[in-house]
Amino acid sequence: MPGTTTVTPVLLKFDKTLGEELLKDIRTNCSALVVHEKNLWIGGDEGTFVDRLTREPTGNFGQHRRFDLRPLLGLVSGDKTEVDIEGLDVDGGYLWVVGSHSLKRKKADDKKSAADNFTRLADVTLDPNRLTLGRVPLKKNGSDFEPTDRASTLTAARLKGDARGNLLTQALESDPHIGPFVPRFANGKLVGIPSKDNGLDVEGLAASGNRVFVGLRGPVLRGWSVVLELLVSEAAAGVLALQAIGPAGAPYRKHFLDLDGLGVRDLAIDGKDLYILAGPTMDLDGPVFIYRWGKALDHTSNALVFGKDLEKKVTVPFGENADHAEGMSLVDLPLSAMVCYDSPSKDRVKGDDKDGVQVDIFRL
Repeated sequence: MPGTTTVTPVLLKFDKTLGEELLKDIRTNCSALVVHEKNLWIGGDEGTFVDRLTREPTGNFGQHRRFDLRPLLGLVSGDKTEVDIEGLDVDGGYLWVVGSHSLKRKKADDKKSAADNFTRLADVTLDPNRLTLGRVPLKKNGSDFEPTDRASTLTAARLKGDARGNLLTQALESDPHIGPFVPRFANGKLVGIPSKDNGLDVEGLAASGNRVFVGLRGPVLRGWSVVLELLVSEAAAGVLALQAIGPAGAPYRKHFLDLDGLGVRDLAIDGKDLYILAGPTMDLDGPVFIYRWGKALDHTSNALVFGKDLEKKVTVPFGENADHAEGMSLVDLPLSAMVCYDSPSKDRVKGDDKDGVQVDIFRL
């Protein structure tokens, strides 16, 4: 087990003029983050927005602004649509973003009858915006950056697809390991396994040039978690494609990791090393750890990595029905990891208007 780790709390302060309901949504649904220069970018489980905060002299982050990805990436519009952002990274002048690519099953509701809840638990849907893997250029405005459709030679683009799937899910449908878990349509019917049932659930993204790593919270196969490695190119204006990178020309590599039965929650690159935030694939509180896969980017083929070849760096705390670690970004020197939490505990919520939330920085 990793030893004692230095933990530094950091306050994120949001725009209280947004109102109590929206503030709560932003504060309680943080599922991805990345620090880039003075800015901190946050993605959430709901909606189609990314949030930007700016580092203050205290080391905390404020000056909150929101940016809608719909016009930049050509997403489906509507008040109830969601990307379900599960990974962010900044590389090569782009802000990269990935959605969960997952099916969702309705929750049971204790205010409804047993018959109604049986129906709800059988209701499985796919939001087209969840099928998002894209990148938007960042344009500098003073000391801050803003997402835009074009900056110099960089253009916003997303992986080719439609409301039924994209190039990634289509390629994975026939995969012998992951295929049965992938959302797809068969004879006009939506099939596959929802995310919270150990189905396909993308969580975590790390980019290095055109190499993009995406983590899977699920499926976890006989205790082995999966990281997919992609080679992305721009096929046309606004459209990304996948190049051959795996065996027999497959458009992905599969890396199986022994993470003690946990799934991937987020990824981050340091040089050639890949850091992995790992937590339960199912609806559980913990445990949660940060692992280091040394020299991961030196691999040029599929990999199967046993626990002895991974370094468990940090034990991340969790609460009872609270403080679920979801997002991670590497920051500062000495090397550290900033972690944000879905469903933060009451102790993490700050300010008279509840417009602040505390995240943690763990010394690596």
